[in-house]
Amino acid sequence: MAMTMSQNDVQVQQKEGGEEDEQSMSRSDSGEDSLDGLMKHRCPLTPSLSPRKRTTSQSKTEPPLLRTNKRTIYTAGRPPWYNVTGTTFKEAFVIGLCGGSASGKTTVANKIIEALDVPWVVLLSMDSFYKVLSKEEQELAAKNEYNFDHPDAFDFELLVTVLRKLKKGKSIKVPVYDFTTHNRRKEWKTVYGANVVIFEGILAFANKELLKLLDMKVFVDTDSDIRLVRRLKRDITDRGRDIAGVIKQYNKFVKPAFEQYIEPTVQVADIVVPRGGENFVALDLIVQHVHSQLEKREITVRSALASAHQGQPLPKTLSVMESTPQVRGMHTIIRNKETSRDEFIFYSKRLMRLLIEHALSFLPLKPVSVETPQGTVYEGKRLSGKRITGVSILRAGETMEQALMAVCKDIRLGKILIQTNHDTGEPELHYLRLPKDISEDYVILMDSTVSTGAAALMAVRVLLDHDVQEDKIFLLSLLMAEMGVHSVAYAFPRVRIITTAVDKNVNDEFHIIPGIGNFGDRYFGTDAPSDWYESDDGMDY
Repeated sequence: MAMTMSQNDVQVQQKEGGEEDEQSMSRSDSGEDSLDGLMKHRCPLTPSLSPRKRTTSQSKTEPPLLRTNKRTIYTAGRPPWYNVTGTTFKEAFVIGLCGGSASGKTTVANKIIEALDVPWVVLLSMDSFYKVLSKEEQELAAKNEYNFDHPDAFDFELLVTVLRKLKKGKSIKVPVYDFTTHNRRKEWKTVYGANVVIFEGILAFANKELLKLLDMKVFVDTDSDIRLVRRLKRDITDRGRDIAGVIKQYNKFVKPAFEQYIEPTVQVADIVVPRGGENFVALDLIVQHVHSQLEKREITVRSALASAHQGQPLPKTLSVMESTPQVRGMHTIIRNKETSRDEFIFYSKRLMRLLIEHALSFLPLKPVSVETPQGTVYEGKRLSGKRITGVSILRAGETMEQALMAVCKDIRLGKILIQTNHDTGEPELHYLRLPKDISEDYVILMDSTVSTGAAALMAVRVLLDHDVQEDKIFLLSLLMAEMGVHSVAYAFPRVRIITTAVDKNVNDEFHIIPGIGNFGDRYFGTDAPSDWYESDDGMDY
């Protein structure tokens, strides 16, 4: 039964058994394609046009927006969504918005997103999941004779699969529906992760499997006359329909479907919102509840890594290059604080090239026979997989790309930006751009140094969320601390870890001892503030 508050500002559905189930989760938004070309343009950071409250996922020194020539991108980071074992510990908080056609669901969703002030949010529309129509059904749709408001018009199987993967933090592909041709476009939208997912649709509460995925269910209740006016305006202006066809479709399909399938689902709603986006009391209640749920789901990773695995033997998945006089001589040069930048870059590149060559020897090879110019057969080897992709942890990991490209011709490259939140000390994901179909590849993951392993742990988790197989990931670093090696190996025992050297200790500031200093600053010739963590530019944390 519904309880009315503040003169119908919001109705809260009282349920037997109390509040909705609590689950350990929290995720983030943004698809890889939404950030395409960012690293090419390297545009300066600019502040938001309107003041924004700092949230737990934002660094106090980071302006919240990045502007390119085409897009505005939130730069506030995404905190860890996994524990020290590498297992997804937090799932997205999913808000389901249901209501009649043109009731204002999208407006409510956008106002919730604005008020939440959490940058990593996904808005998933049920409209994307209309079924592909047959030729006969398309002809009916062209004559306004097809019922788009009936449950049979939606691909619930695909919808449940996509929402379930998104809730668990996996990368997903969302179909793009063309309302003019009544068909799906060839290009699907890629979306990865979220702290919050807002799922809206006229039949959002009509499927039992969907309901299980919703942490909060909101019904947007708007007067039928207002909904009809909005629908007329939308369908005529945005979808190229004629007024007679819209009214015919409304009376024949939309209104009966609302009464039969949509209106009854108000009974399962946690909150009923009259007047839609104009109901600020209801919106504030929703936002407060979501914030409280996100706060309950916060976890810490770095401090746990620092105290774990002490005294354990180094894992078998670790491969350290032989410390030949040549390798040790190069380490002597790059570790020396008096080494000039030119020499530091030169000998670092030499080490990187040797490291890449060494790492490639661990890739699986299959026997192959080739004919030589002399007409004889040579029994050789060839990569048994489809291809190799390089992924650098920005910015210092990017310095290893040149060595990789020199060794692997036409290799595809991806980038992941992970930085420290100076308030929480936790790693945060700020940006990623990964090649398509990376799940089929062997991935060379590159970072210049690994201290506690927090950044490497997050990067591996990102790759796994994109369905890369764990045993196809090779983590390469010029220098690692034992702590970082243990952290990665414990969480991901099938990831191959390859380095030129392992130092035993990490100090209280999570710097490797004896270490190499801030690799990114020494390589690029920049100066970091004294309180920067190593991870911010090649020193990991």
